[in-house]
Order: sequence, then structure tokens, then C-alpha cells
Amino acid sequence: MKIIDLRSDTVTLPSPEMRRAMANAELGDDVFGEDPTVNRLQAMAAQLLGKEAALLTTSGTQSNLTAMLTHCSRGEEVIVGDESHTLIFEVGGAWAVGGLGLRAIRNDEGGRLDMLELRAAIRGDNEHFPRTGLICLENTHNRCGGAVLNEEDLAAVRAIADRNHLPLHIDGARLFNAGEALKVPIARLAGYADSVCFSLSKGLGCPVGSVLSGSRDFIAEARRYRKMLGGGMRQAGVLAAAGVYALENMVQRLANDHENARIAAEGLAEVPGIELAPPPQTNLVYFTVDGWDLAAFVRRLSEDGVLCFDEGGRIRWVTHFGIQRADVEEAVARVQSVMAAGLPLRRASV
Repeated sequence: MKIIDLRSDTVTLPSPEMRRAMANAELGDDVFGEDPTVNRLQAMAAQLLGKEAALLTTSGTQSNLTAMLTHCSRGEEVIVGDESHTLIFEVGGAWAVGGLGLRAIRNDEGGRLDMLELRAAIRGDNEHFPRTGLICLENTHNRCGGAVLNEEDLAAVRAIADRNHLPLHIDGARLFNAGEALKVPIARLAGYADSVCFSLSKGLGCPVGSVLSGSRDFIAEARRYRKMLGGGMRQAGVLAAAGVYALENMVQRLANDHENARIAAEGLAEVPGIELAPPPQTNLVYFTVDGWDLAAFVRRLSEDGVLCFDEGGRIRWVTHFGIQRADVEEAVARVQSVMAAGLPLRRASV
């Protein structure tokens, strides 16, 4: 039985061509700024995002924390969505490392910040309150179903940030997916932010890494915080070569992931007891299973060779490099089989 791993787009394995690029990478010491492959990746990323400079980091979490530390002073607040990755999945690094408060406001089902709450959350100049130091957005938005923030959404937040003289950071872990969904260059989306990061290790199929971008001055200071966070990786061109390959070869194939997510969603919608929550915009498919214990449902699917997560009362499937149309069709068929068997997994009446 083939294992169909839909847990995340982080489970991708580098292609043989990507591995060859890594093996043949020209190397130097990146802490000294002398790794030519890292420098090439950073220049490529800055150009794609329309920024002056960029910085290779170990992960999206490190990129986001580096950005917060660079933008803010200790004791300030960062405004984030209440469903944001930064708030929920990044181990409280802003609090623990930076002495920064995370002030959460409501995300709607499309990943947008509530504008009224955003305006109210920005602190006035009052000695009783911490200063607001930064606004953070997420695009695409993981816990809101892979939802895409379009230019109108981004411009609305940018306008509020400008009126209050605040910087704006975008956690763009899946920003290339947003660009593909909207059919716009990612520089258009990144242009609304002072800093933006994207993951190499998700849809782009690299084994490790993220890239943070912004102005030259911002990135110069961010290098200091990356070093503080253990991100000085010396001969990092081995990893950067995967990123260079990905930017040249993996971006255009994201449309396949979106199409496979659509096919999976359409198939799941035909299964009695399955409800999409919400229909996918990109490569993330969320659904609920009526009347079933989701942990048991996930275990049973794994026994049938489909790997996924119960994420907060919903099942998440993520399509990615290595998953083909036949795989999602087979995964749906296995769900149908499990649902048809049914009764052993239903919760006891209370």
C-alpha cells in the first residue's frame, strides 16, 4: 500500500536535480558574507520580492522572530492575528527571547485582521501602556484554510500602519502560493510590507530554510539578531543551492498543488459526513467529520496509508511536491472506505 503523506508541505523531499545542485554548490563562510551561493540566493530573493536585501535563515520561525527583534524594542507590543502561526506555533519566542508582547486581534475566516480591532489595538502615547512596535500579517493564512490576502486586504492594513507610523511585517511562509492563486508577482504582495519572509522548505520543496527581506539597513541589523538566534551557518551554500534551484524551477509547479487540493476537496465534498471548512484557495484542505472522534479517524486513515493531522477540531490535508492527482483521488477513496465502515469510530453517546 502506498503511503500518501498529506500532513504538510514540509514533508517534501528534494528532487534528484535539487540534490545535485546542493552537492555541487560553491561554498564560503556566510558569517563572513563570503558564501557565493548564499549571496546569490539572497540577491535572487530580494529581486523577486522587490526589496533591497534579503537574509537566509534556518526557518520561518527564525525569520519571524528576527523580524520582530529588528523592528521592535524590548517591552513593545506586536499586533498579530489570533489564528496566526506566530502566536500559536512559534513557542512564544517574542516573549521569551525579545521581551515583546503579542497582542492578538481577531482573524476572520479569510485570514484578514478585524479592522476595528486593529485600530483599537494600537496604543496611544500613554505612560501606562507598552508602545505598539509592529503589525504582523500572514499570507497565505494557515489556520484560516490557506486563505489568500489580496492587495486590497494588504493595502487596508498598510494604510493603518502608515497613519500610525508603524512597520508592517508579512509572514509569507506560503507567499508564492498566494501569488499563484492571485496570478500576480509576489513583489506586488510584498510591496505593502516593510519586511516579508517566505519558506523554502514548504511548497518550494527544499530541505531547510526561509528567507527574510527588507531594506538594506533592516537586513544589516537583522543579521545581528539572526546570529543571536544561532542562525550563523558558515558554509550554508549547501542549503542555499536548494533555494536557488527552487526559485528557478519549483515556483511554476505550485499550480499543480492548488489543482490537486481542489480535486481533493471536490472528492471529499461527495462523501457523506464530510464538510469542507472552508473550500480551499491554495494547497490546504480543511474538513470536518460529522459525529466522529477525529483522533481515532486520523489513526484509522494512517492504518489505510493516508497521513494527516487533526488540527483544532478539523482535519488538514496539504498537497505538495511528490503528491500527484492519482494520490489525492486514492486518498479520497480511502476516506470513503473508512466512512463506510463507520461505526467502530463513532463516539459513545453521553
